[in-house]
Amino acid sequence: MAMVDEPLYPIAVLIDELKNDNIQLRLNSIRKLSTIARALGEVRTRNELIPFLSENNDDDDEVLLAMAEELGVFIPFVGGVEYAHILLPPLETLCIVEETCVRDKAVESLSKIGSQMKESNLVEYFAPLVKRLAVGEWFTSRISACGLFHIVYPTAPEMSKTELRSLYSQLCQDDLPMVRRSAATNLGKFAATVEPVHLKADILTIFDNLTQDDQDSVRLLAVEGCTAIGKLLDPNDCVGHILPVIVNFSQDKSWRVRYMVANQLYELCEAVGSEPTRTDLIPAYVRLLRDNEAEVRIAAAGKVTKFCQILSPELASEHILPCVKELSSDSSQHVRSALASVIMGMAPALGKDATIEQLLPIFLSLLKDEFPDVRLNVISKLDQVNQVIGIDLLSQSLLPAIVELAEDRHWRVRLAIIEYMPLLANQLGVGFFGDKLGALCMQWLQDKVYSIRDAAANNLMRLAEVFGPEWAMQHIIPQVSEMSSNPHYLYRMTFLHTISLLAPVMGSDITCSKLLPLIVDASKDRVPNIKFNVAKVLQTLIPIIDKSEVVENTIRPCLNELAEDPDVDVRFYAKQALKAIDNAMIIS
Repeated sequence: MAMVDEPLYPIAVLIDELKNDNIQLRLNSIRKLSTIARALGEVRTRNELIPFLSENNDDDDEVLLAMAEELGVFIPFVGGVEYAHILLPPLETLCIVEETCVRDKAVESLSKIGSQMKESNLVEYFAPLVKRLAVGEWFTSRISACGLFHIVYPTAPEMSKTELRSLYSQLCQDDLPMVRRSAATNLGKFAATVEPVHLKADILTIFDNLTQDDQDSVRLLAVEGCTAIGKLLDPNDCVGHILPVIVNFSQDKSWRVRYMVANQLYELCEAVGSEPTRTDLIPAYVRLLRDNEAEVRIAAAGKVTKFCQILSPELASEHILPCVKELSSDSSQHVRSALASVIMGMAPALGKDATIEQLLPIFLSLLKDEFPDVRLNVISKLDQVNQVIGIDLLSQSLLPAIVELAEDRHWRVRLAIIEYMPLLANQLGVGFFGDKLGALCMQWLQDKVYSIRDAAANNLMRLAEVFGPEWAMQHIIPQVSEMSSNPHYLYRMTFLHTISLLAPVMGSDITCSKLLPLIVDASKDRVPNIKFNVAKVLQTLIPIIDKSEVVENTIRPCLNELAEDPDVDVRFYAKQALKAIDNAMIIS
């Protein structure tokens, strides 16, 4: 039998696997490229493996995607940055395939490789690749080219830079919208590498063409370019070139473009500066807040706090608050919900007087909204308005809303309000919270839904952390203790769970004197589930209790009794807890 040439073996295996009909086998072989490259060595990887991969591009998209990803980190396997250009041909091929995710990954990998290549190799190998893609017959190649100009431009010779700017301009005027979209998406990255003189002469011309494109999908991508290019220009040029575009876009016939302006507005304001924002962008923003499309109003409402931070309290009160009042009664519940999630942040920007006189009525109307998410969003940001006007002005309307949410028929709404309770506890203070909301917290422990009971137990633990063990002893422990005799075993289980969470907060003394006797009594329960949960809780208490005599005289006898229980699960958990005691004794 002939001997197999070992160095040739990996490439032979790879060829066989890539010809196999099983896609998972082909995918696995591509994922092993780094291992194969190590076996081949750098020279054979450059001479055999990479050329083979360049030819093997007629495969399933999933396999090609994996190949594009693998090649992005392949520089060490071909001999370092000196030979990085060897990796360009297979990735160039992948930049032309039809599947978008494969092309995107190939461009990403080319960008990684290009950022590590020597300048001379960039000029010799990378620049020609970009030019070939930019003038390629297939639109896929031209789409990919747009994402690579920023890599090659900084190191290109002057004549080549002129050609690259011209090529990019052609891509921005391509017959196909898909290519123009890619050019618009990548314009900011390319502009950041262009010299200031050419930025004004060439890039702004390209940008103007994109902002007037007949396809709204291109114009909305140009909105993002406003922010990127605006940061590269000096203030005067920014106001002269970018501001008019933003104002026009805010009135664009396509709601998707207006949506993008509303979504990017704060960043656009930062680009043009505070003064132009006050004079020109306030009217534009007001139009967006009153747009006839709900999606645009949602995006605009979500930026209301950030926009008000740029303005003086007087301007915000005069121009923005009337729109906010309209949005608080908007026909779309999603608009009201978006407003509710940010409206509280307006309070610091408006100041105490304007907040009390104008914002508070809007806030109270949202607290009474029929849509639960609106009320939840308001309550979740309560701390922001409380810092300005204090809790007393809110409490009268706040409590009914909380009570209503706490009893909502949707369990997820009840769950959400439970999660806000520690925040409310911090804001309301111990006296107010204990009197008004303590009963609610105990009521949730007996909810029909397990997730609510579990969250309620965790909530009591966090409240004990906020208000301290003494408050918990007075307001929580007595009522939790009553659950130990509840007729329904599920609520007795909740009692055990709550005790196990409270014990670390209450400390060793209170746990030994108040909580441990309750748990020992529960070990006499008739339901096996209760008894083995007693064993589990006792095991969690061992590290908390710092009195060895309590462990030996109370916990161990209880566990010994459970270890003789007829139920196999009870015996198992009891023996586990006894082992934990023995281990703790050895360590101490």
